[in-house]
Amino acid sequence: MNQNKYLPLTETTFYILTALLTPGHGYYVMQKVEELSSGRVRIAAGTMYGAIENLLSQKLIVPVPGPDKRRKLYQTTDLGRQILKSEAERLRYMVTVADNFGL
Repeated sequence: MNQNKYLPLTETTFYILTALLTPGHGYYVMQKVEELSSGRVRIAAGTMYGAIENLLSQKLIVPVPGPDKRRKLYQTTDLGRQILKSEAERLRYMVTVADNFGL
């Protein structure tokens, strides 16, 4: 699989995919992203739903059944997990390079 078309992830996409490792709806994701980023990243509702549509079309997330039919739940796919893992490895490598230069 050619992961180059997915990488690098934006910070927002990284956090959304991470948040959706556990199934959740859009509002949950907005809250979880803010929590995971220690308040550095906040997603507006319009941005959130645009991101969901984009991630669905890329097959990085899928809708999953939930108890409340009014709220759509989503979860990161296996492909989304692979991309997320590759991005984490890429970021770790970059930090190692920076550390080696004393940054």
